[in-house]
This record gives sequence, C-alpha cells and structure tokens, in this order.
Amino acid sequence: MRKGVVVAIVVVIIAVVIAFFFVDVNVTEEGSMPSVEVEGGELPETEVETGDIDVGTEEQTIEVPTVDVETPEEANDDPEPTTNQ
Repeated sequence: MRKGVVVAIVVVIIAVVIAFFFVDVNVTEEGSMPSVEVEGGELPETEVETGDIDVGTEEQTIEVPTVDVETPEEANDDPEPTTNQ
C-alpha cells in the first residue's frame, strides 16, 4: 500500500510540472482595481427552530484485561553516588 501512495504522489507532481510548463501567459496591458464605495448594512432578522436532543448518562461496567509486563533485570554498572560532607 505504501508503494501505491508514493506512485500516486509522483504522478501528481509530474502532472503539476507538466501543467505549469504547458501554459504560457503574457501580460499585454496593465490592469487596475475598480473603485468601490461601501456603506454599512444590517443583517437580516432570522428565526430558527431546531430539534430537541436529549442527552443523558448511563453507568456501564467494562471488563479490562490485565497486562503483566516483565522487564529483564539489568546489571547496575553505575557506581553509587557519593556525598561529600
């Protein structure tokens, strides 16, 4: 599955590169933004009716398996710390 994802990504990258070089755009005339005047408005008045949802709790007992973890005993090669008094 991992190989398929990599192949799909490579195909998409190749398609983007081909599309990038396929289109050639030349600007023949400079453009400008239109002048716009804006006035403050007011939002429409709305009434919304929603359905009722009843939410409650229920006590459940769930069996959880116990896990025994055994770690290997390692030799303590570190010397005991000394305190200078």
